[in-house]
Amino acid sequence: MFSLLIVVAIVVVLGLIVIGMYNGLVRNRLRVDESWSQIDVQLKRRHDLIPNLVNAVKGYMDFEQDVLTKVTEARANAVAAGAQGPAEVAKAENALSGTLRSLFAVVENYPQLRASENVSRLQEELTTTENQISFSRQHYNATVLAYNTSIATVPSSIIAGMFGFAKRDFFDAEPGAEAVPEVNLR
Repeated sequence: MFSLLIVVAIVVVLGLIVIGMYNGLVRNRLRVDESWSQIDVQLKRRHDLIPNLVNAVKGYMDFEQDVLTKVTEARANAVAAGAQGPAEVAKAENALSGTLRSLFAVVENYPQLRASENVSRLQEELTTTENQISFSRQHYNATVLAYNTSIATVPSSIIAGMFGFAKRDFFDAEPGAEAVPEVNLR
């Protein structure tokens, strides 16, 4: 009878340990999902600002329609990549960042655009959004690191394997994209 109580106690303790590990893994996975949603919010804000910027500069840039077309296409690709996971989103967003840099460089060649309050405000909002995306990306990558570590270390890796917890991808920026593009319209 005493040995049966010991076996039951061991099973209960092991069950509590498994439940605790499972709940920890779920908590980490939810943190990753929440931090990704923060990136998604900032990316949507960025996507919403871009058409306004393109429309604001369109009338001034008669000979630069190619740049505006590339920005518009890159934005459409970035929006479409939203459902394909962090790796594809990062790739599309990096392409969008490159086209925005080229647009900002072209804007520098048009004094009337540099003087436009609307264009200045939109560029400032885009710069602020870029900073927020960078901070959100750092937070997301930190939560992915914690989650991936928790599913890769013993003993929680056993529980993670049993319940199908999968490794998550980091949201990588393009090399050199760590610096926010400088906007100077003066």
